[in-house]
Amino acid sequence: MDLRVKVGGLKDVVLSEPVSPTGQYFNSSVLSISILCVLEFENPFDDSSSLALINDVFLPINPRFSSIMVEDKQGVKHWKRVEVNAEDHIKIPCFPEGLSPESYDHYFNDYLSKMAMDPLPQTKPLWEIHIIKYQTSNAFGSLVFKLHHSLGDGYSLMCALLSCLQRADNPSLPLTLPIFRNFLKPENDPKSIISRVPHALSCALNTVMDFGWSIIKSSFLEDRQSPIHSGNKGGEFNRINITTITFSLDQIKQIKSCLHVTINDVICGMIFLGTRLYMDVTSEEEKNKRSTALVLLNTRYIDGFKSLNEMCQNQEAKSLWGNQFAFLHISLPQLHQCDESLKPIKFVQEIHSIIKRKRNSAAVYLTGMLLEFIRKYIGVEAAAQYVHNTLRNSSMAVTNMIGPVEKMTLSNQPVKGLYFMVVNSPKAPQSLVVTVISYMDQLRVTIGTEIGLIDPMKFRTCTEKAFSMIFDAAVKSK
Repeated sequence: MDLRVKVGGLKDVVLSEPVSPTGQYFNSSVLSISILCVLEFENPFDDSSSLALINDVFLPINPRFSSIMVEDKQGVKHWKRVEVNAEDHIKIPCFPEGLSPESYDHYFNDYLSKMAMDPLPQTKPLWEIHIIKYQTSNAFGSLVFKLHHSLGDGYSLMCALLSCLQRADNPSLPLTLPIFRNFLKPENDPKSIISRVPHALSCALNTVMDFGWSIIKSSFLEDRQSPIHSGNKGGEFNRINITTITFSLDQIKQIKSCLHVTINDVICGMIFLGTRLYMDVTSEEEKNKRSTALVLLNTRYIDGFKSLNEMCQNQEAKSLWGNQFAFLHISLPQLHQCDESLKPIKFVQEIHSIIKRKRNSAAVYLTGMLLEFIRKYIGVEAAAQYVHNTLRNSSMAVTNMIGPVEKMTLSNQPVKGLYFMVVNSPKAPQSLVVTVISYMDQLRVTIGTEIGLIDPMKFRTCTEKAFSMIFDAAVKSK
């Protein structure tokens, strides 16, 4: 069908690809979610090839990077291809000259906080690149990609960004990824008919319980105000502070082997224990307040990729570009007095049990069907409000991505570190967001905390303490 619409000064331009339902939710009056991806460089960043990289490498990855979102006469949104002027998307901030790396840490953090607050202009393709030429404690220079979530989820956008990079040791070889397992894929797949009956009954029961709980949480049951949850009812945007912590991936794997769990279990257990420790030191009487975390899951049944090229070029993966994820509600285990000295691994074991059970459930798919029902019969804004309520009624969000095993370069410039953060403007429904990504032999945990509510340095210290407690307890338990 030939859909036509007036865009700016253009008349009767032809519309292209329809915007996915999730893409419409994420670019609405109540939600405008973006992803900040930060590349840290070992040497001062040379931006002389920036325009060529954008025009020759970045833009050809996907037509959405050269498109704006427009509405037809029926109010349905579509991606419309436009002419892209790369210079309009490049931002180079100016900080005072001659300061110490520690001073530039503050300027850089303030810049990230402001960037998170500023919405992307709707009149241009929904992405920006910010070049930071000042030396911080972590890098000689940084490159920050800001990409609107309606362009795609972390899987899609990470695939796109990493397509612009090469292996430092041999650019002709593809970057490789740790072999990963789909988060939602059941651990056991019964073969016989007899064994499938209790499995099916268990799946049905888990689905009813999880789907019912999801509706209750998203509709009206909000976590109470606590040291990590402001109870914001959707007022003005609250600025966030972005802090990172680096852990040894080998030590994470060591905990995994000792406790016979997954890396996801270890990560979530460490984050949740650190959160409870923070709540304890902030307000002991509120340390065990009901707190719910939203764990974001990739719902694609694609796993086992060994290289970035394979992930990007696989036809099945290519067809699943976009937003293919779901929320999993997980209640934070409670912190008892004995936990600090005796049972820190309980957090990991509890998370392992919860996720193992939720793998045997179709609730996340039913939630997707519910959102589509709301969108179809009530409208996109109603579906977006449902997603907003899901975020607002929980205390925190956790999401993680896998990154390359080898060191990367961008135009022959070595990348020292990599991390990302999910941000939302103009309204911030959550006070605490934690993201995780692996790169080489490190795991980078990024913490987004609401300014004025959560002390980022104290939360970082509690997370580091949680990791040490779990690691020591896991090694002793072997």
